[in-house]
Amino acid sequence: MNRTVRAIVGAVLVLVIAFSGISICQNIAKRWKLDVTDQKLYTLSEGTKAILGKLNQPIKIKLFYAKTAALKGPDQIRFFNNYYEFVRSLLEGYVAASNETVQLEVIDPRPFSDDEEQALRLGLQKFPITQEENFFFGLVLQTQFGVEKTIPFFSPDRQNFVEYDISYLIDTAITRQKTRIGVMSSLPVMGEDVSGYMAQMMRMQNQQPKPPWTIIEHLRKQYEVSEIATDVNDINDVDLLVVIHPKDLSEQTQFAIDQFILKGGRAVICVDPHSMADQPQRNPMQQMTMQKQSSDLDRLLRTWGLEMAANTFAGDRSLSLETPMGPNQRVEALTGFLGLTPGCFSEETAITADLNQVRVLFAGVLKEIAGASADPNQPDAAAEAIQRTPLLMTTAQGNSWSVSSSFELMFPDPAKLRTRFMDGNKPVAMGYLLTGRFPSTFPEGIEIEVEAEGEEAEDDPNAPTMVTKQVTGLKEATEDCAVVVISDVDFLWDQLAYVSYGPFGKAPAGDNAALLINAIEDLSGSGDLISIRSRGNFRRPFEIVDKIEEEAEQETAGETALINAQIEGFNQQLEELVSGAKTAEQQDVIGSTIVENKRKLEVQIREAQRQLREVKAKRRERIELLGRALRLINMVAVPGVIMVIAVLLGIWRGLRKRHYISHASDA
Repeated sequence: MNRTVRAIVGAVLVLVIAFSGISICQNIAKRWKLDVTDQKLYTLSEGTKAILGKLNQPIKIKLFYAKTAALKGPDQIRFFNNYYEFVRSLLEGYVAASNETVQLEVIDPRPFSDDEEQALRLGLQKFPITQEENFFFGLVLQTQFGVEKTIPFFSPDRQNFVEYDISYLIDTAITRQKTRIGVMSSLPVMGEDVSGYMAQMMRMQNQQPKPPWTIIEHLRKQYEVSEIATDVNDINDVDLLVVIHPKDLSEQTQFAIDQFILKGGRAVICVDPHSMADQPQRNPMQQMTMQKQSSDLDRLLRTWGLEMAANTFAGDRSLSLETPMGPNQRVEALTGFLGLTPGCFSEETAITADLNQVRVLFAGVLKEIAGASADPNQPDAAAEAIQRTPLLMTTAQGNSWSVSSSFELMFPDPAKLRTRFMDGNKPVAMGYLLTGRFPSTFPEGIEIEVEAEGEEAEDDPNAPTMVTKQVTGLKEATEDCAVVVISDVDFLWDQLAYVSYGPFGKAPAGDNAALLINAIEDLSGSGDLISIRSRGNFRRPFEIVDKIEEEAEQETAGETALINAQIEGFNQQLEELVSGAKTAEQQDVIGSTIVENKRKLEVQIREAQRQLREVKAKRRERIELLGRALRLINMVAVPGVIMVIAVLLGIWRGLRKRHYISHASDA
């Protein structure tokens, strides 16, 4: 056999060995994966493994992704290629962890094919790309008993919760019934139900009723959600009650909430000393009216050993977030707009242990009241038996701050609000988990008016039509109760909890939605599912950049405040000058002292604004320096490492060659 034939045979054998090795790695060693992400995004959680361990029947998962169509789509569609790879990798982890009890089938539905028809029949959502191509990205779960569960579309707003959604489908397909949730709110969180004259007026003005809040839409996908009226006198047929912004609830409604909890019901209660989501109503025929934007359940909270003071809010300079303010949309840090981060969440409960970021706006301050009771005749020991676990809190530098009237917050002035805040020395709580045997807020019951009955009412036309009736209930819970209290409503508001993502829906801004759903899952007893939620966040903050920005802001804070004060003073002088110019100009001619002073003030304002821009430019220099350093590392360091490896290999090969030549010459 000559050298040419040997070379060809050797090349063929190398290819056979290579392809065999690839095949072996794909089939035998595919469960060997190394997850190098900081938050272990590609590693299944213990909750998922526990759910998979309970499987006693095979489950088939069909992942539909129009990969061919995505290559022809716009940038918004091509974004999903990486998303698809993540979902597929996660599903392969399900197959491996279940010892192949879970079977995975990946389908690329092509136009006019049986796969496309199957995707449409199973209820997956399609997005037309061209006249023929449609984009699909969904999942169908099927059991051997004919149960089908679907994720119609993997929208960006659920990217943080993909593992939870898949595990939830498996759990509900095998073992669970949907939890029944009742939502009671003074806000239109369930969407506006407009009819009659108002509906006609809105149609004339080309207006549409407000849709449900996005968090409600997400709850409806996982639970049976119903609305509970704010004037209800009895709460039945729900497993868990969510109370959002309870304004001026009647004693009868509070009694209904009290008895629901004492009977073993679970509740999540969100109150707020000033809710920005509670915008004053605007009548189509009238101007906007002023209204109270606070809510509370003081009687119930005091029974449970908590208190939330009116017009008092939590603050923390290190957690304050910037937001556009005023007519010029100038970005400023707003006292009371807080971005809670790890360290602000309790690690004692799964509700908050794995949260990454929660944004709250003008959250109230919850204080524990030792031995508090709504009824002075009620023994303090009953209230003391309640365990109170703080869930949300500021850092140790947090403190409370107050305003004289909530109307000051309708158009907040960041500079004035900052003057009301002083750093503290211990955390301020904004959320609690309450557990134990709750006492009743109404141990003697309540009096209600009912229609008079009996022959006397029918015979005597002067007899009162309404009579007072005493209604009693449980004086103490017969089993352990559980309630989550959060002193903010706006964290569920779409403007804080979500960001718009075009036609594909809304993406969560942090873990605001996860906080509520965590509480629901924990209170309803799904421990396996609660451990899955919020374990990773694809939208992680740039911690180094944030630290540099914070240090630069602290260094320039005094200079910035001084310049802003100068600008504000110049503007005030200019307003006073312009307001007095009308009468003065009747005595002075153009070019007089008024015009001259006005020009001087405008020059001073422009000079102060120029100085402010220079200060902000210096603040950006450090961040830009970091960016240049990172670019230098990407362009030089990585090729440099490769070059070093190549040089070392060259030296090693040279030494080996010399060694071989020396031995050959000796021979």
